[in-house]
Amino acid sequence: MSEAGKITGAKTVSDTEHAATEGRLAILAGGGQLPATLAKSDPDAFTVSFKGAPIDFETAYTASFEKLGRLFKRLHKEGVTRVVFAGGLARPALNPLRFDATMIRLAPRILAAMKGGDDALLRLVIEVFEAEGFAIVGAHDVEPTLLATLGVISGSEPDEQSLQDLARAGAILEALADVDVGQGCVVANGLCHGIETIQGTDEMLRFVARSDLERSGILLKRAKRGQELRVDMPVIGPQTLKMAHLAGLAGICVQAGKVMIVERDEVLRLSEDYGIFLFGEAGP
Repeated sequence: MSEAGKITGAKTVSDTEHAATEGRLAILAGGGQLPATLAKSDPDAFTVSFKGAPIDFETAYTASFEKLGRLFKRLHKEGVTRVVFAGGLARPALNPLRFDATMIRLAPRILAAMKGGDDALLRLVIEVFEAEGFAIVGAHDVEPTLLATLGVISGSEPDEQSLQDLARAGAILEALADVDVGQGCVVANGLCHGIETIQGTDEMLRFVARSDLERSGILLKRAKRGQELRVDMPVIGPQTLKMAHLAGLAGICVQAGKVMIVERDEVLRLSEDYGIFLFGEAGP
């Protein structure tokens, strides 16, 4: 997703900043702690979950992917003008027999986009919501303190080997950017031990754990080139630290300003407890 602050379609920087702060917000909740964090930031927000999508957060309304028209009507009824997508959502299994009129109209485009990478699908989702009159804002627009900062965030400075591994990991992710594979990889002593794919960061780190790295190597989490950051900004949280510990990593590097840290206090505590440094890098 294109980062907030750049021109997106016909929208200018000032349009984006205005949209992030004006009108009632709807939080479309997926898994993880991010939806609850945003709800605390904006108690007036209208919260929405989706049938069949497991979440850790109780919402005011449960929508169906197959009946988007019904969702749009409810959002308008609630006075919603802004929408934020928060938390992980798996690609839904859609039953065309249950589609409402809106989904029947959108189905050819949505089903075609689902055959591609995440970026293509998410850009279409943004287009659909914007066509219904909703401004799409990023979670980092709602709560800017979520963004990773530059330099050491927790723990020690990365040593020379970790910096070399970071450079190698950055080169790998940059090479994969055009094919829309993932947002993370693990490099230890110059060797790539794992690349994030559709299964996600946790599964990659479970695989890396088989390598027995014994507190070496780094995880790099970085936005893909041209990624639409309003709805798909990379996120780390306590679970990332736990999995990095299981994988035997020395550190986690995240792109400053383009990766969010949820439950920051717990992340910092785990970083200290596990002896895993957390470092914000500038990115390409």
